[in-house]
Amino acid sequence: METAQIDTNQDEKQASDNVPSNDNRLYDTVIIGAGAAGIGVGISLLHAGVESMLIVERDTVGSSFAAWPDETRFITPSFPSNSIGMLDLNSIAIGVSPAYNMRVEHPTGQDFADHLVFLADQFELPIWDKTNVTGIEKIEDEFTIKTNNGSIQAKNVIWAAGEYQYPSTDLFEGSGLCRHTSTVSAYSQLEGEEHLIIGGYESGIDAAYHLSNNGKKVQVFDSACPWGEETSDPSVALSTYSFERMTASNFGERVELHGETKVIKVEHSDGVYSLLTSDGQTFTSTSPPLLASGFDGSHKFVSHLFEQREDGFPLLNENDCSTTTDGMYLCGPSVRHDGHIFCFIFKYRQRFGIVARSIAESLGIETEDFVEVYRSWGMFLDDLSCCGQECLTC
Repeated sequence: METAQIDTNQDEKQASDNVPSNDNRLYDTVIIGAGAAGIGVGISLLHAGVESMLIVERDTVGSSFAAWPDETRFITPSFPSNSIGMLDLNSIAIGVSPAYNMRVEHPTGQDFADHLVFLADQFELPIWDKTNVTGIEKIEDEFTIKTNNGSIQAKNVIWAAGEYQYPSTDLFEGSGLCRHTSTVSAYSQLEGEEHLIIGGYESGIDAAYHLSNNGKKVQVFDSACPWGEETSDPSVALSTYSFERMTASNFGERVELHGETKVIKVEHSDGVYSLLTSDGQTFTSTSPPLLASGFDGSHKFVSHLFEQREDGFPLLNENDCSTTTDGMYLCGPSVRHDGHIFCFIFKYRQRFGIVARSIAESLGIETEDFVEVYRSWGMFLDDLSCCGQECLTC
């Protein structure tokens, strides 16, 4: 018996109208999370012929995207390129283009949340929303998913709960005095004329860009130097969208970048925040420093059902299934294989078909046609030997 007791430290949700009072069915698959990964892999399961499924969402469909700061947009551009057989970079389903539906090249979080709701409705995905998973237990060949709205039985479970709602905050002495960027509803509403940002990857540069456009002075600190990385992997280096915005006059005039500068402590006294770096420098601001420090992710809640890699992420087999708990799958930004990081939508969507095929075949469903179609759309990446290659330069 494998057991995971899950405590997400969230308030109990009121039962959704979508949740039946009694559900004694044994589902072929239960998906935890109704964000991009959960909705996307749910559609893939339908395409693979798996119809007995349920998606369980702690809040509502796309709620993490809806919580983005108002100004934040996708770093990847959307293009309605389906007619020539190229899938929109921000799509999570074959033949679907957010650009065609929204007419927006770089959608906001709310734009994409609305898109996910649209897809859930169009594909008639069965969803229990406002349902918090509190535990997962496997006895023999069946999983029991315990929730605040009752228990659910399943043959397979896909953990697709994402990471945005689990920010990384316990980083150094005084980090609790800082404010994580995921808690900012709009950068235009932040008070203060000077801001200190800890973290220089996408969210840090995004915050600096918007604050500088609002006339604020900004200093960005990063223990590495993401804006100086010479790699084409957007999981490590900044996106071209961010590099382009860094050339804006407001950014150049009002933002100071401190690469290879580790923050070791933040203090607060008499209304002033002091940021100390490992090289002995001190910087001050009257506003709480912003943490653009990424996310711990939700995979920690099911760590008992997976072996762990050296980097702390779940160890997966070739089908993105646990190596210790058969039928327990992972989808979304926490997927790792060797040194490959599948943290962006256009990356982790390439593994939806892998998971869907594995589950379908375990149920005796033939998948040859499904695989052929998904592979043709670039949604079935089973050969990782081509990953990690640098772009040609001239």
